[in-house]
Parts: sequence; C-alpha cells; structure tokens
Amino acid sequence: MSKLEVFFDYTCPFCLKGHENLVGLLPKYPGLEIEWRPCEIHPRPEPCDRHSDLCARGMYFALESGADVMEYHRRIYRAAVTDHADIEDLSVLSGYMEGLLNRERFEQALSGDQYADKLSENTRLTWDEYDFPAVPSYRMGEDLLKSIPIVGVTQKRLAAFLKQHTQPTRVYNGLIVAQRK
Repeated sequence: MSKLEVFFDYTCPFCLKGHENLVGLLPKYPGLEIEWRPCEIHPRPEPCDRHSDLCARGMYFALESGADVMEYHRRIYRAAVTDHADIEDLSVLSGYMEGLLNRERFEQALSGDQYADKLSENTRLTWDEYDFPAVPSYRMGEDLLKSIPIVGVTQKRLAAFLKQHTQPTRVYNGLIVAQRK
C-alpha cells in the first residue's frame, strides 16, 4: 500500500483547491493511504490575519474521535476560506462541528495544548526538513511534490505524482481492474 503525506494549511485557498483535486483523484487510488499533516504558514507568534492552529489540532481530535475526516476538512475549509469565520475563536470553530463532533469535548480538547506537538512537528517538517516553498505539498516515500507559490499544485501534476508512485485502477463491468503501467 502506498502512503501519501499531505502538507497543508486550512487558511490557504491553494490548499483548498489541492484538497478538491486530491478528492477528485482518490477514486482511481482506492488503496492509497493518506497521512494528513496540517501545518501553519504563519505559526504563532508570527503575526497574520488568522492562525489556523485550532483547526489543525482539531483535525487530530476528529481522527481520534473516529469522525469522518473528509467531512471535517470540508467544514473547516468552509469556515476558514469560504466564510472567513473567526477560526481563532474556539466557540465559532466548534459551531462548524455540529453533528460531526461533540462540541463540548472538542472545545475541552483544544482549550489546552493537546495535539500542539503534532502541529509543531508538521510545521517543522514542512518548512525546515522538506523545505517546501508553499503548501499544499506532498510526499511519497522519499519523493516530494512541492507546491509553486501563488500557484499551488495542479491536478495534472498531482495525478502524475500519484501515478508515478502507485498503480491507478479503473472500473470495468463493475469490477475494479488494475491498469498496466
């Protein structure tokens, strides 16, 4: 099984587009394991419009709670990129979790520093270890697919990267058939 690491920031519109591109490609790669690595473009205490640390840490709470992580991504991108909600306000952020996560437990988990070490490690990997110039960026094995600043990663580049590291599938008469390389 192949594993794709996805490095992203919920406040980044290019990351939202990258997420949509990946979701569009996933049916071709049913065995692909994804490791979500939320990071921060502007980690605290660096000044910026809105820090995304609560969103990123919340993803780990969602995973630990067994919630649908794709639905979590959808809601958080809506809050951060589409609605421009105050994602630094925990009560606002938890409002987007209605019906997905227990709001009280979500707020309790994020009111301290739970999952901060994971976020810090992802941020370190993104900017220091792999030297990505922007997000979204991806890693499979030792290979990196680096985002282009102010452009992101096109679906075509992402598809080529996935194809290089995995074997896409196709459906024929209702059966999943592996394609030859």
